[in-house]
Amino acid sequence: MSANTVIHRIVRPAVRVVAPSGVTPNQITTLRVLTGIAAAVAFAGNGPWPAIGGGIFLLSMLLDRADGELARQTGQSSAAGHRYDLFSDCFSNIIAFIGLGLGAGAQPGMLGPLLGLVAGAGIGALFWQLHVLRIGTLRGYEPAPGIIIDPDDLLALVPVLVWIGATAPMLVAAAVITPIAAIWLGLTGTRHARAGQRP
Repeated sequence: MSANTVIHRIVRPAVRVVAPSGVTPNQITTLRVLTGIAAAVAFAGNGPWPAIGGGIFLLSMLLDRADGELARQTGQSSAAGHRYDLFSDCFSNIIAFIGLGLGAGAQPGMLGPLLGLVAGAGIGALFWQLHVLRIGTLRGYEPAPGIIIDPDDLLALVPVLVWIGATAPMLVAAAVITPIAAIWLGLTGTRHARAGQRP
């Protein structure tokens, strides 16, 4: 995963301001977890709460980039901090989809909770494969020189889809795509690993 994506560039000026304050990367990571939980709870609610959850989710994504950016700017990078960052990212994304599923479950005929659980499990499986088993790598897309978009950045579409009322189709797509991606990575990644190369 790149450390110079569009979202990294967005948070970089704010991180420069915060860096001299003594705030640590792990404190920002903890705030990322708390905002991730808050977003999931809001997504599960009724009325205006899912829309509010979208805003909180975006803030949580910015914090996810800010902790690593702060660690690099202040020389506080560590293996333990990196692991904590990965855990918080995985956990926050999983519970966001579970929250979305619970919120969508109020719609008649919508299997929201099940779809949210399946999508969350798919996300968790992908994180496990990429960051623990290390059977694959994520490559960013560079639409223009110096502009990098990581696959993880596409989660910024989640609040947009919530705001336009497309939560249900998003859940269906996520519940189909993430498990298929995890199965595909498991099959191809294991085969490449045996051959001594990354997919």
